[in-house]
Amino acid sequence: MRMIEDPADLLLPEFRHCGFVPTMGALHEGHGSLVSRARADGRPVVVSIFVNPTQFGPREDYARYPRTLDSDCALLEPLGAAAVFVPSAEAIYPRGLEAARDEAAAIALPEVATAPRLEDACRPTHFGGVALVVGRLFDLVRPAAAYFGEKDFQQLRLVQDMVEADRGRFGELRIVPCPTIRERDGLAMSSRNRYLSAEERTAAIALSRAMQVAHSAQRVETAERLMRDTLESFGLEVEYAVVRDARTLLPVTGFERPTRALIAARLGRTRLIDNSPMTVWR
Repeated sequence: MRMIEDPADLLLPEFRHCGFVPTMGALHEGHGSLVSRARADGRPVVVSIFVNPTQFGPREDYARYPRTLDSDCALLEPLGAAAVFVPSAEAIYPRGLEAARDEAAAIALPEVATAPRLEDACRPTHFGGVALVVGRLFDLVRPAAAYFGEKDFQQLRLVQDMVEADRGRFGELRIVPCPTIRERDGLAMSSRNRYLSAEERTAAIALSRAMQVAHSAQRVETAERLMRDTLESFGLEVEYAVVRDARTLLPVTGFERPTRALIAARLGRTRLIDNSPMTVWR
């Protein structure tokens, strides 16, 4: 596996038409599943590791976010990744961080990143930073396909719509959604799980439990109430617990179209998100 810091090295023939897995590091089996999925498509796989400052708000955990490059590389090596791309901030944002923040704030985001009032409401500057860095990484890596986990579902939908809306820039790039990988008790794997104390880790199963109980509801408002009640019974501070249209993420009144349960909640200093497709028991 090759370590790449200079973006010019990505232009080598061995990396053309690659499968691409963009990450912020602190890798776990969920990231590994993305690499394995990309490898299954028969392309060389490039994994980027870049903790992106423009997608963190002023009171969020950018400084605290774990940097674990050695263990990240140890996870990637046996999975057969061709390269790990570890760019500097200057390579991603050559005009400087302040200019990048201004650029992120000015990006015209797709409606799925502005209208649902989910992550876009809770983290108002987040998606501008995501769109900026993902677009920049796509420009540098020029992959044939990019692989994103469904755990960050609104982010996935943002990237899908962003690419579809600008085929002149992104060409035939394919965005491949990949299922959320979970711990044995159902907790979605996340780099932020390592922040949880033992007591908080036990309470964190509330997210998957909440979505499970929601499937028994016959009405959207009942599903949302059951999710919220379950989360609060475990001591979580709920930011949202909703059922939404699976494509637009806008509110729904019934289950006639594909829907998705989405949750954001806090345990102490740690913010957790999760989601799942709704399969209502009839």
